[in-house]
Amino acid sequence: MIAKLKRLIPQNAFARGVSVLVGGTAGAQVLLLLAAPLLTRLYTPEDFGLLAVYTGLLALFSVVSSLRYELAIPLPESNTEAANVLILSLLVVLVMTGISGLMVLVAGQEIALALGTPALAKYFWLLPIGVLLSGVYKVFDYWAVRTKVFGDIARTRITQTLSTLAIQLFGFKFGGTALLFGQAGGQGVGSIRLARSALRHKDFYRWSWPGVWQAAKRYKQFPIFSTWSALFNTAGTQLPPLMFAALFSAGAAGLYALAHRVLAMPMSILGDAIGKVFFSNAAEAYREGRLAPLVKNVHGTLAEVAMPACVLLVVVGPELFVLVFGENWRQAGEFARYMAPWLYVVFVTSPLSTLFLVLERENIGMLFQAGLLLSRVLAIFIGASLMNQLLATVALFAATSAVFWFGFLLWVFVVSGNRMSDVIKPTTNALFKAILCILPLTIVLHLLPGKMTWQYVGILVTGGMLATYYWTVYRRAFSS
Repeated sequence: MIAKLKRLIPQNAFARGVSVLVGGTAGAQVLLLLAAPLLTRLYTPEDFGLLAVYTGLLALFSVVSSLRYELAIPLPESNTEAANVLILSLLVVLVMTGISGLMVLVAGQEIALALGTPALAKYFWLLPIGVLLSGVYKVFDYWAVRTKVFGDIARTRITQTLSTLAIQLFGFKFGGTALLFGQAGGQGVGSIRLARSALRHKDFYRWSWPGVWQAAKRYKQFPIFSTWSALFNTAGTQLPPLMFAALFSAGAAGLYALAHRVLAMPMSILGDAIGKVFFSNAAEAYREGRLAPLVKNVHGTLAEVAMPACVLLVVVGPELFVLVFGENWRQAGEFARYMAPWLYVVFVTSPLSTLFLVLERENIGMLFQAGLLLSRVLAIFIGASLMNQLLATVALFAATSAVFWFGFLLWVFVVSGNRMSDVIKPTTNALFKAILCILPLTIVLHLLPGKMTWQYVGILVTGGMLATYYWTVYRRAFSS
């Protein structure tokens, strides 16, 4: 029995790292997904809209909380130099926390009113706290990436998820404010564990003030280029709920936020894990001329993982949302139908985006994110002003985003030394397999509407085929 279990454990370092990060968060992720139907019955779309606005503002500050110096922590050959970068990152986090606090103090109420969420004004003090906690966590997270203690990262993700969920479930009587407290509190959970791992490292204590200053100069391209790239990227992700709240209503922002959360959360967990392990291996692969096959293999695995979910949501997204979250959230399912192709492209591309850093092409990354942000803002404004329909606006926004991300995917393959066929072939193969898996459920829903017995049969058959499919993907990709 033990021998059989050992055979399931990946044998290569890359797959092992991904498996630890993904496997460590799987249990907490399942709990969070199971709790989602309960949360949608405890809270209204307006409550989720309040959370979406707060989360958007927090993300905009958090992504630049250390001016992206934390990304340089895994890069130096010397652990002493890496420790200097870590201290530098923490100092910048403190400065950014102060700036966010000053903004809340001076203009917090005006910002809340402009975004159509006046209830947020009295809880805006949670913003600088969230910036501090999330910033510190990210800094130590990248030290853990450098030292490859992926188990510690996985355990902290579990703690974060469970802490957020506990606050939001048990505090529902306080309305949308409990969602805010859960989001803020969960940000920094796990920092102590990761900090302890860093403090136990003997080279950590060799940092010095001259070394910190040298690190600031050596890696200045991160605040100059990568910070703007990350800010544009995060703004492109977080501005939609803010704009939906301002141009339509808080309820519209809540519907969009739920659809995005349900679609992006599982993908981001796996994508973030693969991205971190890819980043820790890509620099070495580039130096040794192995970057092209690494990019090709990672993309192929991501396509196989994400395609069935994308096809399923396109076909039966609204029905699934009604079944899981209730009739009030049907429109969120309509959003999911149009957003699924876009988030698929993001999922298969985003983990590879660290090539900007590996190839020292941060300026290209900044231009890409700036163009993406501008196109998204224009899409929402055009949809709101000319169409004046929320669903059409979401569809236009999603289509624009998908086109930009697909263009970036092609760029990644070109600069890594791959061919266009290396993008198309795994995508079409994954699409064909996904359609076969979803076909039984699709036939039942469209040819036998209202026949609950046959629908259950379709669900069981499709579920069995998907389970077999993913087991095959796992054995091939992670157990070799």
